[in-house]
Amino acid sequence: MKKDIEIPEVKDVFIAAVREKHEEYGTFDWNAYLINNRSQAIEGVLIVSKGYDGKKETSTMRHSLSNLPPQSFAKVEFLQDDVLQLNNEFSVSFFSEGKMFHKKFVFKKNSINEKALQDLPVMLKKGVLLK
Repeated sequence: MKKDIEIPEVKDVFIAAVREKHEEYGTFDWNAYLINNRSQAIEGVLIVSKGYDGKKETSTMRHSLSNLPPQSFAKVEFLQDDVLQLNNEFSVSFFSEGKMFHKKFVFKKNSINEKALQDLPVMLKKGVLLK
């Protein structure tokens, strides 16, 4: 039965951490984004996130997007400085092309930092990218 289930590989969908200035408070904060670099929209997007290490664990957060057009991005959540010291996991599920896709993205602890910045697809900004 399991051998009959097709799980397609997720391509051109990413999670990125971007450091941005908060206009109201004047602080620089890290935010997580979902990037759709595909030529098709992704629909019914569910994102479950949590932070953890051997001793600590954050609350589980759940987010949803009804539709993310091709070549676009959406902010998922604010990342507090305290959680950057933990592994940050984003479990992403979505529908596209009549199929369900799923991928788990994990920022290893302390990997979200200024030294890890790179050019991000679609966003035209720098950030820490998980493929």
